Amino acid sequence: MNPRLEPCIDFLTRLIQTPSLPGEEETLAHLVVAEMIQLGYDDVRIDDHGNVVGLIRGGDAPSINFNTHLDHVDVGDHSRWPHPPFGGEIHDGRVWGRGAVDIKGPLAAQVHGIASLAGVDRPPGDVYVTGVVQEEIGGVGARYMARTLVTPLVVVGEPSSNTVRRGHRGRTELVVHLVGRSVHASVPEKGINPLPSLGRFLAALDKADRASHEELGSSSVAPTLLRTDQTSANVIPGEVWLTCDWRNVPGETADDALASLQRLLDASLDDSTVGSIDIPVFERRTFTGATMAIPASNPAYVLPLDHASVSAAATIVSEVAGENRPIGIWEFATDGGHYAEAGMTPVGFGPGDPYLAHTVDEHIEIDQLETALEVNRRLALELPASVGWDRG
Repeated sequence: MNPRLEPCIDFLTRLIQTPSLPGEEETLAHLVVAEMIQLGYDDVRIDDHGNVVGLIRGGDAPSINFNTHLDHVDVGDHSRWPHPPFGGEIHDGRVWGRGAVDIKGPLAAQVHGIASLAGVDRPPGDVYVTGVVQEEIGGVGARYMARTLVTPLVVVGEPSSNTVRRGHRGRTELVVHLVGRSVHASVPEKGINPLPSLGRFLAALDKADRASHEELGSSSVAPTLLRTDQTSANVIPGEVWLTCDWRNVPGETADDALASLQRLLDASLDDSTVGSIDIPVFERRTFTGATMAIPASNPAYVLPLDHASVSAAATIVSEVAGENRPIGIWEFATDGGHYAEAGMTPVGFGPGDPYLAHTVDEHIEIDQLETALEVNRRLALELPASVGWDRG
């Protein structure tokens, strides 16, 4: 058994027992800082936006950033969980609770896997381990880190069942706004009901112009949230808002998605209803007081299957696992898109079943944690060579 496994499990338990919703990561951030200091990291700090940054200094090879996030989604109804969501309990070789796979299991495996290099195996280049804030609501921490900590390589520690991931589709949120004129429902002819126009738009949504990618397939669009300006059933609404979730492929921008839906909307409006579409911009504040206005858009990225860093990472994973492990693509968006957009190479790897993320059955297998500890150690030692570094 890896001697670092038991301390890693203990750390993971404490992470799960520390709630850290977006904007409320401060206590968890300090817990991670304390763990890194105790483990012998050369430098540990919390940056201006609340991201934890740990460093183990190495040689002259390219630096590498092992990156996860600190926040998690809400737990919902506690009674629906088979084990307490903030208990961090161990049952049948699994650690249970919110964040077990998304994202505290991968975080624990990075913090402890890389700690094995402190004072023992001098890494070829500087190794960072970072935990960013507010990934679940748009990636505030990663957007800031992509500007302030530039490394050639980023290991994105989202759950992947201990296989390598090389990209994903992006996500853009678009809000369709229709304006008519509200009146009493007994005299509908005196008003302008925006709902028939909305109905035509929804009926045509599957005909939206969408890009396709040879590996990621077609982009997709789904209507998700709907609201009007009324709460009374006997009033014709004057305004209606529909949120659409667009999953874009590489090469397709948020503006492309907006233009496609705008064409559909223009064709759906009657003569009296006014319509528009916007990509909302949210003002986010972190626990440090830093603010950032971010659009509801996260970029897609994909690395070639034969990319040197992907191949090198896959070889390491297969050697540690003792079997060939497939290289895949995530079905959900991650902070990796922000790093790719900034010119870095994000390679995905993390323990945990991604299909358990955001569910009441969230748990992580201890065997996967043990494998991830060794994989992360070897990635730090060997992956920098994949970006062309030559020891000679």
